[in-house]
Amino acid sequence: MSTAIVTGQPVPGSSLENDLRSLGFEVRSAADAADAAALLAAVPADRRVALVDARFVGHPHALRLGLTDPRFPLAAVAGAVTARPAGREALSRALARPTTAGGGTAHGTDLAVDSLADRIVTALDADGAEVHRPELGSLVAAVPGDPQARNEARQAVAAVDDEAVRLKSAVKARDGFFTTFCVSPYSRYLARWCARRGLTPNQVTTASLITALIAAGCAATGTRGGFVAAGLLLIFSFVLDCTDGQLARYSLQYSTLGAWLDATFDRAKEYAYYAGLALGAARGGDDVWALALGAMVLQTCRHVVDFSFNEANHDATANTSPTAALSDRLDSVGWTVWLRRMIVLPIGERWAMIAVLTAVATPRITFWVLLVGCACAAAYTTAGRVLRSVTRRAHRTDRAARALADLADSGPLAQVLARAVPRGLPGFAVPGAALVGGAVVVCAAALSAPGSPLPVAGAVVYAVTSGLAVARPLKGTLDWLVPPFFRAAEYGTVLALAAISGVNGTLPAAFGLVAAVAYHHYDTVYRIRGDAGAPPSWLVRAIGGHEGRTLLVTVLAAVLTAAQFKVALTVLAVVVALLVLAESIRFWVASHLGGAPAVHDEGEPA
Repeated sequence: MSTAIVTGQPVPGSSLENDLRSLGFEVRSAADAADAAALLAAVPADRRVALVDARFVGHPHALRLGLTDPRFPLAAVAGAVTARPAGREALSRALARPTTAGGGTAHGTDLAVDSLADRIVTALDADGAEVHRPELGSLVAAVPGDPQARNEARQAVAAVDDEAVRLKSAVKARDGFFTTFCVSPYSRYLARWCARRGLTPNQVTTASLITALIAAGCAATGTRGGFVAAGLLLIFSFVLDCTDGQLARYSLQYSTLGAWLDATFDRAKEYAYYAGLALGAARGGDDVWALALGAMVLQTCRHVVDFSFNEANHDATANTSPTAALSDRLDSVGWTVWLRRMIVLPIGERWAMIAVLTAVATPRITFWVLLVGCACAAAYTTAGRVLRSVTRRAHRTDRAARALADLADSGPLAQVLARAVPRGLPGFAVPGAALVGGAVVVCAAALSAPGSPLPVAGAVVYAVTSGLAVARPLKGTLDWLVPPFFRAAEYGTVLALAAISGVNGTLPAAFGLVAAVAYHHYDTVYRIRGDAGAPPSWLVRAIGGHEGRTLLVTVLAAVLTAAQFKVALTVLAVVVALLVLAESIRFWVASHLGGAPAVHDEGEPA
């Protein structure tokens, strides 16, 4: 249980202690700074502790935002300051530091002249500690200095509906059209229903996954009734997917494990549904596995473009771009905002389209519409990002270069070749080498006959160009395109070789292999986003890196019969899946149990 130390003389009629208890705090009282210091020292080091002025007047949700968010070691609102275990030492130093009453802080917050909590925040600022101050909007948090000010503060509290503000803030600020207007107006109430029954975001996330898997199973029946049920369940799964994030924001139940589950389950749900549609089509005599695998490859490459561009510009300086300025101007025109969000087919629009087409059309039509729509969306977003990159003057940091190198997923072969070219390639030659090498191996795989050695030669060229592409830090203007080019090359080669094999079951095996490798690449992204670094180097070596896997698959296709190639792809998919899943689950569970800082990744609406 967390501990709240209420400082100063109690105020008759104040609901402060009850509000703190409703937020899960054990309440203790301190008459002055010396008493507060003694009580603080007595609180176990693994507990959150808060110091709150007894005169505090404000909304319970203002206290919740200021005192219970698990993402920040130190946080404060007017009249209250809190510290998680990681921030306890800084709080103790600030409490012990001699302070003088002040009239404000560098952050512009009005302070009570004799508020201990606010003086501690001033001391924390002076020590250089990062103190999170939540945006309260219309919520009230104040320490009135006299009865008249207290009466005015209470009237301000009564004028604002605390619960309405809390519900509104549970909805993501930036989302797609379908999510904003067709789901969030009611899913926020579902989130509140879950919160009042003690359900956690992770439980709702798991329910969403189970619902999507049932939807995939319904689609796999291949019947019209199954397809209709699958479409309805997919929409319901998406409603639950929105609800888990809204529940996290509503109740501030953020966690490292929860952010990872939410992100990875989204991908698992969508790609499992693709597999279900392909199985259902096969029951009806239509083989659409190539389309299902193509849809997964295209969607994954779209995500890698998003991730790479964002990481490349995460902390870039002097990000001036006419293209970005034009985008900002368009955002000031209401209808263009929604049009541009719909064009990119975010997850809400995409899943709604898939659900409707599943119910009324065939899996083949569903996949073709999905492929065309995602291809147009990918062209639109990638072109815009390329224009932003070439028209801006930005200096990319070592952190961005490391992130892109991790996203590249280079194996031992590419790393050896990179060390052989210490100076690397200049300018646009870096993404050019990745593009050319990838095009060579994919074309060689797609245009050769089964058993031909041509794809092996293409894979060798690809390995060499991959090493050249990562021979120097990826800080160039378009170097963020290197990881997407690598993903397209590896996945496209597997798809092409499986498609030309002519043996039933090869494409499903290829689907499983690409899914396992894609999971590894998504896991890398979410570790970087959580500031946890890349997966361990032994894992990258064990699964060969992108160029090693590509070369291995081409060699297997050349030396094995078509039937043996199918078995080899299946075995490779199982081995990769076991390795990456075991390491990923170990890492994220250990991070959660080890008290890693909680995160809540709003991410992109993709």
